[in-house]
Amino acid sequence: MNRHLLLLALCQGLFLTNNVVFIAINGLVGLALAPAGWLATLPVTGYVVGAALSAPLVAKVQRRLGRKRSFQIGLSVAAASAALCALAISSRQFWMLVAATMIAGFYSANAARYRFAGPELVAPAHKEKAISLVLAGGILGAFIGPNLASATRDWFAVPFAGAYVALIGVALLSLLALSFIQFPEHRAPAPGEGSGRPLAEIARQPVFIVAVAAGALGYGVMNLLMAATPLAMQQCQHPFDRAALVLEWHVLGMFVPGFFTGHLIKRFGALPIMGVGVLLNLACVLVALSGVDLMQFLIALTALGVGWNFLFTGATTLFTTVYRPEERNKAQGAMDMCVFATMAFTSFASGALVTTQGWALLNMGSLVPLTLVALALAWLALQRRPSLAR
Repeated sequence: MNRHLLLLALCQGLFLTNNVVFIAINGLVGLALAPAGWLATLPVTGYVVGAALSAPLVAKVQRRLGRKRSFQIGLSVAAASAALCALAISSRQFWMLVAATMIAGFYSANAARYRFAGPELVAPAHKEKAISLVLAGGILGAFIGPNLASATRDWFAVPFAGAYVALIGVALLSLLALSFIQFPEHRAPAPGEGSGRPLAEIARQPVFIVAVAAGALGYGVMNLLMAATPLAMQQCQHPFDRAALVLEWHVLGMFVPGFFTGHLIKRFGALPIMGVGVLLNLACVLVALSGVDLMQFLIALTALGVGWNFLFTGATTLFTTVYRPEERNKAQGAMDMCVFATMAFTSFASGALVTTQGWALLNMGSLVPLTLVALALAWLALQRRPSLAR
């Protein structure tokens, strides 16, 4: 852990603060403003749709301008979009809120690259730990996000408008921290300079397929259940402060393991750790189906967070082995686009399902992508066995 990696982890924590506040309030604000209840999580969907659409653009910007400049542009967009969200909720404009969260997706697509930038700040032998430690910075979001949403809820006459205003300050603080990070010197590509193998060729590798599938579907399941939690708890007559507590423990589960996940991956390999992540996700579903008391929400969402950490950190580490340095931007952009597209679908589906079909059916539906991830991991393990035997 050096100073630059520590500051990048801080930026990750502030990014997760933004995300947790969005998850905590956007569904509830959407429910209050939407013309129909099943559209409640559309502002959450707008955020990840914006990120999915921005992923290829971010890849081009980072190739042309470098990590730091792209991250700075993303944070400027974060501050502007938070201000637009505050204006939308104050004027009770649902579609303006959806548009503002889509714009904020450009920030999300940039900040998703923090985990890939971490290994560039350390020696190659420590890349697993760097990825894990950057993700561990999200612990900050676990503490600040839910409490910020609760503390700023009644700053203004319109509930939650203050939370969006507070996110402007979060973005500016992250912009300040980023200014002190020294990334490796960036060299803009010369006109006509190649960027390695075609993306189609890179994507045909079994490791690429499994890493992207595990990262996207693992994130999708997590997003499906997390985005629905505030709505489900409201339906079960739990007050907002309890939903904030559950989200706090969920985000702790997502990022506390970051302090040791890298060590586990280095010792046991990415695939076994990802397999444990699948099992923890299954445990989450079983607990969630056992009842709707506070403790069951708390245990289920905490297990979901830890399972996501193991799956996503493992998938990211695995993914760094499939591309050459000159191919990193387009390869990383492809993975993030798949992740965000899956999140877009699940965030919309979560609101539609939890408001029309209920919390139990939502959890049972998540077993389908989890089964696909388990099969993908088993397939890659079998693919690798003959080469290991030789």
